[in-house]
Amino acid sequence: MIGQTRIDQVLHLIIDRAARRNAFDPDTTGQLADVLENAGRDRSLHVVTIRGAGGTFSAGRDLKAIESGDEPRQDILDRHEDWVRIFQALHRLHCPSVALVEGFAVAGGFTLAMGCDFVIATEDAKFGALEMRNGFPAAVCTPILARLLGPRLGLELALFGELVEARRLYEMGLINRLAADTNALETAARSFVDHLAGLDPAAVALTRETFRAAENMPIDNALDMGKHLNQLIAASGWFAQGAKRRDSSR
Repeated sequence: MIGQTRIDQVLHLIIDRAARRNAFDPDTTGQLADVLENAGRDRSLHVVTIRGAGGTFSAGRDLKAIESGDEPRQDILDRHEDWVRIFQALHRLHCPSVALVEGFAVAGGFTLAMGCDFVIATEDAKFGALEMRNGFPAAVCTPILARLLGPRLGLELALFGELVEARRLYEMGLINRLAADTNALETAARSFVDHLAGLDPAAVALTRETFRAAENMPIDNALDMGKHLNQLIAASGWFAQGAKRRDSSR
């Protein structure tokens, strides 16, 4: 199941299947997709965090629960659609998402962490696209890695099926903050999330949208987009409001 706690403008989600290392069965997958889609409709939210119960982020999808071999075809299609809905919802959120990782984030758990905007992890956390160990590709993780990394490192992570230390992912730029232990993770997460939650939500949303669009644009087109955004900000009086806010804070 997916637990939810809202504190002010921050929605905290927890994958709560500790007995199965927070692996995703069909119900949990559908619940997380629904919760994230609902979060996307709540314009008052400033941040969404995701973590796992019991000291583990997630072991991915629970293959024993989902691959019986005799399901109706439509049920199979719907289940995999739910899995992709999670990442579509994360991408479409108007506010940032933060994965808080301790223990293992492997297979689909690795995909989920990489699908969030930011990752904060303990130094002893382990990550990995372990699908290859079972002889099949990390089908959803691969396109996410392709957007985050260059082809040499991204393809290595997708193909090798190895456990990767948090430190190495930090050095690759896939983790934003490393924490020494669980207590330090709580402190780092609180500071990071509080900072995000205190930013102007409209400015955050526009920055995320501009960043995502610019990833797929030639630099000239991306700069034109930035120019047009500045023109709209100026015409709306947003620059003037920012100057007043700065002066009043001195």
